[in-house]
Amino acid sequence: MFDALLPNPGVRPVFPAPPLSAEVARESWQIAAYFRLRREIFALEQGLFGETDRDAHDDVATPIVAQTQIAGMPDRVVGVVRIYPERDGVWFGGRLGVDPSFRRVGAIGTALITEAVSTAHAFGARQFFATVQERNVRYFCRHHFEPLRELDVCGRPHRLMAAALDAYPPALSSQWQRRVA
Repeated sequence: MFDALLPNPGVRPVFPAPPLSAEVARESWQIAAYFRLRREIFALEQGLFGETDRDAHDDVATPIVAQTQIAGMPDRVVGVVRIYPERDGVWFGGRLGVDPSFRRVGAIGTALITEAVSTAHAFGARQFFATVQERNVRYFCRHHFEPLRELDVCGRPHRLMAAALDAYPPALSSQWQRRVA
């Protein structure tokens, strides 16, 4: 109806994605959104779990969220990941997921990986591992992870991967923040 009013009728304007940040979830609304998005991705969308993807690691895990911002304030959780210690100096990351409507933004996974590994490194990680779905192995390789071995998780192929910690300086607070174009 309003196409005739646009400078190029038939061409929709492209609006930039909102600013994005990744940080450890501290606020109750962030934590609720973190678990809600994990459930939507891993239980409902992918069917890896029953009603919930929560497990014993959540008792000690540090939840990390990627969120959009409005006027410099956090607005909506659009990505999640968790990190947790396995034993002295050995940390794991997992349950990395991005809201389906933000998967084409492109920088959310990078923000989550950077925040996760840098935070674990600051917490004393000497080794950092992730269990990665097979279809995402190349993506993690581009983010300084090395495949170690194949695994089966919930009947689906995964790889155990190790992060190159020297690529992720220790950082206790969210230092990754940029405008997503």
